[in-house]
Amino acid sequence: MTEITENINEEKKSLSFVEQLVEKDLAEGKNDGRIQTRFPPEPNGYLHIGHAKAICMDFGVAEHYNGVCNLRFDDTNPSKEDTEYVDSILHDIQWLGFHWGNVYYASDYFQQLWDFAIWLIEQGKAYVDEQSSEEIAAQKGTPTQPGVASPYRDRPIEENLRLFQLMNTPEAVEGSMVLRAKLDMANPNMHFRDPIIYRIIHTPHHRTGTQWHAYPMYDFAHGQSDYFEGVTHSICTLEFVPHRPLYDHFVDELQKMQNQYDYRPRQIEFNRLNMTYTVMSKRKLKALVDEHLVSGWDDPRMPTVCGMRRRGYSPESIRKFIDSIGYTKFDALNDVALLEAAVREDLNARSCRVSAVLNPVKLVITNYPEDMSEEMVAVNNPENEADGTHTITFSRNLWIERDDFMEDAPKKFFRMTPGKEVRLKNAYIVMCTGCTKDENGNIIEIQAEYDPMSKSGMEGANRKVKGTLHWVSADHCKQAEVRIYDRLFNVENPSADERDFRELLNPTSLSVINNCYVEEYAAKKVAGDYLQFQRIGYFMADPDATEEHPVFNKTVGLKDTWAKINK
Repeated sequence: MTEITENINEEKKSLSFVEQLVEKDLAEGKNDGRIQTRFPPEPNGYLHIGHAKAICMDFGVAEHYNGVCNLRFDDTNPSKEDTEYVDSILHDIQWLGFHWGNVYYASDYFQQLWDFAIWLIEQGKAYVDEQSSEEIAAQKGTPTQPGVASPYRDRPIEENLRLFQLMNTPEAVEGSMVLRAKLDMANPNMHFRDPIIYRIIHTPHHRTGTQWHAYPMYDFAHGQSDYFEGVTHSICTLEFVPHRPLYDHFVDELQKMQNQYDYRPRQIEFNRLNMTYTVMSKRKLKALVDEHLVSGWDDPRMPTVCGMRRRGYSPESIRKFIDSIGYTKFDALNDVALLEAAVREDLNARSCRVSAVLNPVKLVITNYPEDMSEEMVAVNNPENEADGTHTITFSRNLWIERDDFMEDAPKKFFRMTPGKEVRLKNAYIVMCTGCTKDENGNIIEIQAEYDPMSKSGMEGANRKVKGTLHWVSADHCKQAEVRIYDRLFNVENPSADERDFRELLNPTSLSVINNCYVEEYAAKKVAGDYLQFQRIGYFMADPDATEEHPVFNKTVGLKDTWAKINK
């Protein structure tokens, strides 16, 4: 086998099964070689990382095969939809790095869908049912038992037309009538048992106002919208597998009405993205927001795209994670640690290194002049020389981490302890000489002496010292608020737990530390600047932060310590 053949085979193996099906269609000349996908979110909430997986597939396929991906808002239920959600979805898709070919709305097709419904009634293929939703559900049967026909199933066509027109008036009572497709009440596929295709909703629509009072159901609007737009590949998640025959049926009926049989969009299903210690149900996420159990849709503990952005995740890290887990035909529960590892790897290459002390204790360099300070050079990112440097001020009075000092230290403690040397990052080598305690025995100050010839870059700095500590100058820093995040839920798979999901919330998922200090350079950073607090983890300034009141959200630690702590 030649090297070229091996490379081609390797590339084929790396393709997802979705891409393999797309390539098969291209090879067979289907749709004249045209590729058109769509991403169809309902504007009733904010996008989460599960949607991001669909975005990567829908937009990625179009991008890879020189096609077009439409963005279409599935706005068929005005009682739950809002322009706030439309705006957030547009922003999130752009932030993830994707661009749509066109923006459409299901509401663009309300008239065409209405006309199609009228045609179905005229053909004796749809009828108005005046039963309650509970009565209709009770007549559906089970997967092994056929359903029972509605008493309104054989209504005269003229009466169905009159009642359907009545459904679209302000006088119609919500829940009093629905339009159902007349299919097969004995079909083993429950979706074929006379599905509801229109219902009455009087809530004004965010685009069409009060023009409509009867709105199409998702199963009735989705496939036809794909067809109207010329979508070639309708890529969705596995729960739509049983819906696919109905999708095909309505498209076929539409083509009969139009007397044209040019093509039918191909529906392909892949597995949803499920993650440990969180939920992906938009209903549950909205409940968390509405009941103030989180601070909002963009709470950094939420699996929403805006929450992850606020927490400090990069779009590249999210895309790398999605690419690493792949697309299959089998649902799985992905460990959130895999996402955090992708974030950690990405931020290591792009984040600016700064100094911050989260649990401070005073360190006084007793032989350093009281009225003196120096500007030390700090490398912004050792992974990328082009990121340059910045300066950090050194002085007699410093803050260091309390955990970096131990008065009676074991042999392998390589941080600060009396009689031993440590290196202060970007500054000098110092020797600890002692500490001061309060009346309760708590350490309130540590003393050390510095070696003036050991400044970073000097020849005297080259001697071997095992410990290196970060620090900030007590006279040249800013007090900051730091928010530390843990898992939102305290069980691995809250969706599978029979208890109410609110009972499963982790009461310690947010810890706020107010007595922190950051170097002045860090205090000037804004949301969108990726930071590494040296020796602590990755952080990002919160959008509500100011230079006078810095607030930082912890993105992820330098290492995955959560699994070890929670064994």
